[in-house]
Amino acid sequence: MPSKIVVGFDGSESAKRALDFAVAQAKAKGAGIVIAHVLEWSPYSFLTPTELEERHKRRGEELARAETALLKPVVDSLKDSGVEVSTALKYGHIAETLASVTKAESASQIVIGRTGHSSLSSRLFGSVAGSLAQAAPVPVTIVP
Repeated sequence: MPSKIVVGFDGSESAKRALDFAVAQAKAKGAGIVIAHVLEWSPYSFLTPTELEERHKRRGEELARAETALLKPVVDSLKDSGVEVSTALKYGHIAETLASVTKAESASQIVIGRTGHSSLSSRLFGSVAGSLAQAAPVPVTIVP
């Protein structure tokens, strides 16, 4: 079974560099890549049933928008790369969810960009790269 490389992708310039790096690595190793995008989600237990229903609807809309605007174009751009490409679109804590996707896909490596679209939150709560490097079940490559 060929190995897989999970690429954390948010559309930022550093994520694009990470994707380019991962594609080159996949070609060299005969591996596939899983382009993973994580929408941050924090569950609330104190919402009313009406609020929960509205939130679920918004969640579905966000997933559809991310699939159409972010993942589909990047997958289309890699059609002629010679690398098998799949995607994972999830809600959750970014580092934990990327680690979970990695386990589910039996991937051998995670590649992420050093900075992404969440720079303010990373300064407040810690970087995704740092959290992932500590929690990942496989080696993590952080691309500058």
